[in-house]
Amino acid sequence: MKKKTKLVSYVKWGYIFLIPFFVAYLIFSFIPLVSTFYNSFFENYVVGLTQIGPKFVGLDNYKYIFLQSELLKYIKNTGIIWIIGFVFQIFFSLLLAAWFTDLKLRLKTGLFKTIIYMPNLIMAAAFSMLFFAMFSPGGPVNNMLVHMGLPEYRFLSEVAGTRGLIAFMNFLMWFGNTTIILMAAIMGIDGSLFEAARIDGASSWQIFKKITMPLIKPILAYVLITSLIGAVQMFDVPQILTNGNGGPNRTSMTAVMYLNKHLYSKNYGLAGAVSVILFVITSVLSIFVYKFITKDPDYVKAKKTKKKEERSR
Repeated sequence: MKKKTKLVSYVKWGYIFLIPFFVAYLIFSFIPLVSTFYNSFFENYVVGLTQIGPKFVGLDNYKYIFLQSELLKYIKNTGIIWIIGFVFQIFFSLLLAAWFTDLKLRLKTGLFKTIIYMPNLIMAAAFSMLFFAMFSPGGPVNNMLVHMGLPEYRFLSEVAGTRGLIAFMNFLMWFGNTTIILMAAIMGIDGSLFEAARIDGASSWQIFKKITMPLIKPILAYVLITSLIGAVQMFDVPQILTNGNGGPNRTSMTAVMYLNKHLYSKNYGLAGAVSVILFVITSVLSIFVYKFITKDPDYVKAKKTKKKEERSR
């Protein structure tokens, strides 16, 4: 009689190896998230040595934030700073990624990748202090302007100057990381597609537009969503550069800086409500960005054509 071979199932081992991740997620992410939602419905703060609450107040914290606080202004500040930095970041990252992966140029990318990634290794606090020293009144940049016969510009006293510096720092810190991710995405495309396009006489711009961009859409969605999440969490650079005041006139104060004010004052109920609002905004924008970038243009065109035909009937 032939012995029956016993099939070994490795499925259970996969679940076993996932246990540490789920345990860490449960303890450090899920429970704090639920706790934040719960605390946002309570009045809970400290005045001197007196603890007020916790007292259930329902949606009063949310009403206060939308009707009386300036959170919407700080969300607008965050969005403006992020857009300024991200536009340059994605432009230069796509440009460098296309150059570094172009077989015609045959660039040795090892040294370049190291150089452009190095700012990402510097702590944001050190980066902010460096720029504060460089662009402050009497700093090297202003001294250079004076020697060139130009007037001194107080970067940290002007709205455009402060926002521009914050956006520029975020650009320098993250464009290298974005470039390397996009390079990996482009290198994952089948090279025969590029060769066939060149044989058919397609230009470099046509290849980039018709082949490269459509095929790296999922990675572009990832880059945009992670950058968006990073923008909502923007704190350390503007906090240090403006000494926590978000100057001038709080035009560079971000949403998380506003949240930190409530945590510092130990107003946990309002801080929880602000956190929930930022979580909802981030989730909605991330879903919208993902759907918008990854949608199939041919499917959209076909859908519009079908609607026109139905209307014409």
